[in-house]
Amino acid sequence: MDSHLFNDNAGYWANRAYGYSVVNQEELSGIQHLTWSEFLSERIDDHFPGRTRESIKILDIGCGPGFISIILTEQGYSVTAADLTEEMLEHARYNAGTLRGRISFETQNAQDLSFEDGTFDVVFSRNLTWNLPEPEKAYSEWMRVLKRDGLLLVFDANWYNYLRDDELKNAYDEDRANVNAADFEDYNIGADFDKMEDIARQLPLTGESRPLWDIELLRSMGASKASFIENVGDILYSEKEKVNYRSTPMFMVEAVK
Repeated sequence: MDSHLFNDNAGYWANRAYGYSVVNQEELSGIQHLTWSEFLSERIDDHFPGRTRESIKILDIGCGPGFISIILTEQGYSVTAADLTEEMLEHARYNAGTLRGRISFETQNAQDLSFEDGTFDVVFSRNLTWNLPEPEKAYSEWMRVLKRDGLLLVFDANWYNYLRDDELKNAYDEDRANVNAADFEDYNIGADFDKMEDIARQLPLTGESRPLWDIELLRSMGASKASFIENVGDILYSEKEKVNYRSTPMFMVEAVK
């Protein structure tokens, strides 16, 4: 692995922790609190019929400032919130408020987890895989720490593919214009955004056709089931997010070990 790329990436997200936390706080106070809670709880409960929620152990890998960990803890699940940077975990603890004592916070590298084999019933990630220098290794680790018949839920998008495709760049620019016309905050403009583009150019999943890439990899790893929803943002996003990310729709990959 390129240590410079890894360190640059970690440093970028450590510096972005505060701004990303503000976005998570907005999600916690917005429609996303309800949409994500209902969607994830239904999927998890359907997969584990007869199980109590507190008996279902969930790893939220790349938890950032804690949005998903918080809402799953509210729903009664046993949650471990893991992130590479302590800065993100500090914000996650703060955002969790009175729930922080019910969440296990762990500093973890998504590509090299310290957990034992078969530790978790569910492994969840959101907006993480695109950003990894070694995504194949990460998927291998996530499958390793899943229990037999465990559930893998990955939410992501083809972020930064516009760097490799002129049509996508035009659509991306149109998104920026539509965000401005709607007088919404533009989530793709901020401090050091150029630096993230420079990092993205070096990442292996920039330009890949996903989620097909993910499905093929998981099947090669022996997943008993692997499927996807191509634009799950239609269900989960706020109106502001739908305008911001129209050209980069969020997909969900669901796999069973």
